[in-house]
Amino acid sequence: MAGFGKEMTKMLIEVSTIGMTVSFSIFIGVGFGYYLDTHVFDGRTKPWFTLIFLGFGVAAAFLNLYRMATRKDIGDGKE
Repeated sequence: MAGFGKEMTKMLIEVSTIGMTVSFSIFIGVGFGYYLDTHVFDGRTKPWFTLIFLGFGVAAAFLNLYRMATRKDIGDGKE
């Protein structure tokens, strides 16, 4: 029974990591684009860099999801 709790905790940590990775990728992309729009180009390019880097953030999130899904050590019970 102790092994079951350990495996469940490990799986819960991996699932929460997926959610944080997706949200952080998107927020970093939007934040960087917003910074470029407002501070570097003084609002002249608003909202283009924000939208472009939003797309980059979403792409990075999907890439991270794909890499996590194709990892060999998830779900096979090997340490």
